[in-house]
Amino acid sequence: MKRLRRIPTDVWFEPLIIVVVLIGYIIWYRSTTFSTTEQASLAWSTLKSTILDHIELTLISTAWVVVIAIPLGILLTREKARRVSPFVVNIANIGQAAPAVGLIVLFTFWLGTGFRTAVLGLVVYAILPILQNTIIGLRQVDQRTIEASRGIGYSGLRTLVQVELPLAVPVILNGVRTALVILVGTATLSTFIGAPSLGTLITTGVTLFLPKLLVSGAILVGLLAITIDWLGRLVELVATPRGLA
Repeated sequence: MKRLRRIPTDVWFEPLIIVVVLIGYIIWYRSTTFSTTEQASLAWSTLKSTILDHIELTLISTAWVVVIAIPLGILLTREKARRVSPFVVNIANIGQAAPAVGLIVLFTFWLGTGFRTAVLGLVVYAILPILQNTIIGLRQVDQRTIEASRGIGYSGLRTLVQVELPLAVPVILNGVRTALVILVGTATLSTFIGAPSLGTLITTGVTLFLPKLLVSGAILVGLLAITIDWLGRLVELVATPRGLA
C-alpha cells in the first residue's frame, strides 16, 4: 500500500483516462452507422496504416529534435558560448511562435511536398522545449557539485557526462515529453503536403462534411498524445537518478 502511495498520480491516472476514452470510443464506434467513405477510412487495415504513419512521423521528428537540441543546449551552457545563448533561444522561439501551418507551407515552397518536408517543419516547430529545458536543467546544477567533481580529478567532459547530465535528466526529459505531445498534434497538419497521418481523417471529415470521421480523427490523435506522454513519463521516472524523483 505504501508503494502505491509513492507512485505519482499521473503515472496511474493517465492510463485510466486512456482506457476509459478508448472503451467509450469503441462502444460509440460499434453502435454508429457510418457512410461508405467513413467505413473505408476507419476500417482497421486502413486505420492501422494511418496510425503507424503518424507515429513514424512523430518519432522521426522527435529523434531529429533530440539530436539537434540537446547537444546545442549543452554547448550553450559552456562558458565560451553563454553569450550567444539568448540569441539562439530567441531564434528557436521564433520557430515555435510562428504558425505551424505557415512553417510547413514555407518549407513546401523550398523542398516540395512529402515526408521530408513535414519532418523538417515539425523539427523547427518543436525544438524550443528540449533546447530550453536542456539549458535550464544544466544551469540549475549546483556549481559547488561541479567544482567538487573537478577537484577530485574529473575532466570537463567526465563532469558533464557523469555529474551534470544525470542531475539535469528530469528537466531535459520533461522537455522531450512536451515536444512529443506538440509533435503528435502538429503532425496532423502534414496531410496538407502529402505526408500521411491521422490528419487525413480530420481533413477528410471537414472537406466532405463527415462529422463522425472528424470526431474519430480528433479522438485518436488525443489518445495517441496522452499515451505517448504517459510513456515518456515512465521513461522519465526510470531515468531519473534516485533521490531526484
